[in-house]
Amino acid sequence: MTDDPAFAAGNRTVLGSHHFTEDAIITFARKFDPQRFHTDPVAARDSMFGALCASGWHTAAVWMQLNIAEIGRYHAETLEAGRPVPEFGPSPGIRDLRWLKPVYAGSTITYARVVRGVRNYVSRPHWSILDSTAEAFNEANEKVISFNSAVLVKLPGWDSEA
Repeated sequence: MTDDPAFAAGNRTVLGSHHFTEDAIITFARKFDPQRFHTDPVAARDSMFGALCASGWHTAAVWMQLNIAEIGRYHAETLEAGRPVPEFGPSPGIRDLRWLKPVYAGSTITYARVVRGVRNYVSRPHWSILDSTAEAFNEANEKVISFNSAVLVKLPGWDSEA
């Protein structure tokens, strides 16, 4: 097993925050999720949300953007410290995706990743599966999105054939 605390079960990494503007919400929604409560501020007032809100897919895409940026930061820090760098591969998928609260225009959402564990990837020697929970919170510290994700990773010092 790797001795890198970044991969220890329970490790929580704050990925950063994102401010959702009306223009960005509308631009994303027009392209990927053109429902009236995501594309039309006036029509959104008469919807179940009562105001313009971001597509759930938008909130998930921002998590991914911040997650990849954090992985890049971690790689740079690890290289600078002279430690071996893990190799990240693709994701076999996500589970239990939940959009718990609307993300309204003007909201700033803070994103995080919590490691659930690392396990051998039996069919791929020297590779492991990193299981984590993605989460994001609004300014009132209310969880707005969560999902469990997995990613393939080749960790230095981890012999998945053992």
